[in-house]
Amino acid sequence: MKKEFGVHSEVGKLRKVIVHRPGLEMRRLTPSNCNELLFDDVIWTHRAQKDHDIFVKLMREDFGVQVMYIHELLADVVAEPEGRAYILDRKLTPFDVGVGGAVELRDWMEEMDAPTLAAHLIGGVTMSELPAEICPFAKKAFGANEFALSPLPNQLFTRDSSSWIYEGVTVNPMFWYARRKESLHLNAIYKYHPEFKGGDFDILWGDPDIDYGNAMIEGGDVMPVGNGVVLIGMGERTTHQAVGLLAQELFKCGVANHILAAHMPSDRASMHLDTVFTFCDRDLVTAYEQVVDRILPISYRPGKKGMLDIRVEEKGWLQAVQDAMGLKKLRIIPTGGDDFQQAREQWDDGNNVVALEPGVVVAYDRNEWTNEKLENAGVTVLTIPGSELGRGRGGGHCMTCPVLRDPI
Repeated sequence: MKKEFGVHSEVGKLRKVIVHRPGLEMRRLTPSNCNELLFDDVIWTHRAQKDHDIFVKLMREDFGVQVMYIHELLADVVAEPEGRAYILDRKLTPFDVGVGGAVELRDWMEEMDAPTLAAHLIGGVTMSELPAEICPFAKKAFGANEFALSPLPNQLFTRDSSSWIYEGVTVNPMFWYARRKESLHLNAIYKYHPEFKGGDFDILWGDPDIDYGNAMIEGGDVMPVGNGVVLIGMGERTTHQAVGLLAQELFKCGVANHILAAHMPSDRASMHLDTVFTFCDRDLVTAYEQVVDRILPISYRPGKKGMLDIRVEEKGWLQAVQDAMGLKKLRIIPTGGDDFQQAREQWDDGNNVVALEPGVVVAYDRNEWTNEKLENAGVTVLTIPGSELGRGRGGGHCMTCPVLRDPI
């Protein structure tokens, strides 16, 4: 068995990561559909691709990280009949693409070569792209630019659809319907791709075939920080039902011993924990005070007879994190306040940095004020262009799904 998987911290040496290079799905964004697809703006795809390439080059060439692209992993999966059937059986259902689409669209996509199919699984299909004989009624009724298969522009944020927690991984039931098929892609990759198939890891929780009701979680809220401790945000997109179920599973498997949940205001400013709070070093974090100061910390620990011991902490979030991690002092880089610059940089993901190793982070170049504060605290800040990638409201932390990361 391969023993090359596991994420044991937020800042230990990053060795393997999954990313997604912007592609066809970004070209589908328009001012009229971007909100429905959970984007605030339309992205210049060609520029975003160049900026993403700079990010990947930095990780690969300067730090020796094995970077895996979702579109390439997915193409390998659908190149094999079993993997192709697994995905198409679940994406091209009558509930998703209509009765005719489930038959005619399926027959057409079955014949695609693997790279083209992978591109359309992420990028979607418009009515105008269908051969003339497929769904002619739908084309006439809905128009050439209607989606026969919806695109997944948020696949860019690979952090969310699956979360590696110590020796295992969760495949996350996501909050918005527009993102749920992203998790299906990751589940297929973990089950069928040669890089992962037969690997020494378990899928700890989550299955796209199960309706989890109100139990929803996204990986931007999940942070394994070492010694069996996991921080999990509960805000706009991760629910307490999911946190409780995941805690039970992690404790049962012996993967974790303490879940420290951050009960945050359920609004856009606290979409995920990593939009307001990220680690830069073993004992150093950024914190957007306007949200972090309002977090209610809740501890989950193993209880009697398989139950959970759940307690509200009588302390602030930052103190609770310090104590849970056994730190003498948690150093804080505050990025809140009422200053216009601070508000702009919070909007532009100033807090959403990703560590490549202790004390070395990747940040957007446009967040000059935040980056200067990081550097003054002794952090090495490596900048990448953020003018286009940043329009998606996600920084380096959001755009990376670590698969192998050292402990600290």
